[in-house]
Amino acid sequence: MTDWHTITDQIHAATGIPFALRHERAIGGGCINRAHRISDGQRTFFVKLNAAARLAMFEAEAAGLRELAAAHAVRVPQPICVGVAGEQAFVVLEWLELSGHVNGAQVGRQLAQLHRASATQFGWQRDNTIGATPQLNTQTVDWVTFWGEQRLGYQLQLAAAHGDGGQLQTSGEQLRLALPALLDHQPQPSLLHGDLWGGNLGALADGQPVIFDPAVYYGDREADVAMTELFGGFDGAFYAAYREAWPLAAGYATRKMLYNLYHVLNHFNLFGGGYLRQAQQMMGQLLAAVR
Repeated sequence: MTDWHTITDQIHAATGIPFALRHERAIGGGCINRAHRISDGQRTFFVKLNAAARLAMFEAEAAGLRELAAAHAVRVPQPICVGVAGEQAFVVLEWLELSGHVNGAQVGRQLAQLHRASATQFGWQRDNTIGATPQLNTQTVDWVTFWGEQRLGYQLQLAAAHGDGGQLQTSGEQLRLALPALLDHQPQPSLLHGDLWGGNLGALADGQPVIFDPAVYYGDREADVAMTELFGGFDGAFYAAYREAWPLAAGYATRKMLYNLYHVLNHFNLFGGGYLRQAQQMMGQLLAAVR
């Protein structure tokens, strides 16, 4: 049972305005968390719940939303408070009514603006999660090292632990050795959403784009653009507007596959199934590109 009293007390403490729960209903929250819409008749909030051990995941999500908001590029829900109520961790977010049509061109321009926010190193000040998987963000000045160790290398370690039968390890090690040739450009550390597929994008009634459920870090901006193409893709207006605002460098088509391999490996580690074969195929194509 959810301890709504503790959660509403935390909303009061965070906002300075008492919150007396009048309406609560469960809504879709993805495959990882439980989600609820709560209201006192005047204010409405979005609440995610999980086991108390998942508190750090919610703390990192709230910090990521604040990082994205500080760039003043794309609208995100405002985090209100994070904590533990009984046996459940929770994060309370601003409720946004996502009822509008997504304007792809506007999203493309705003994402390019978001990527202009930069840092001196790749990574972030804290680890977070990609889905339910830990995402390592130890800061480094070298992008090849960062991607090889904290993205590709870590997912390969998880795959071995999750029983890939060693099928990914040989190709994975070859791929890590080939990273300097594959990542043959010099990206700046751009602020990334980190998990930018169509399910994490919506629009307000006035058409203003909203992104949510981030896995924030500073990395090659192409990693964000690549993921928009992984599960169905955004519309053509999005890609045209992004490229007009900030053209992509030659070789993006190959790097796109490398960056999306991270997410395919993560899906194998989370869900198993056909993602193993997809990862193998992607590795083979990437290795062929440098032979």
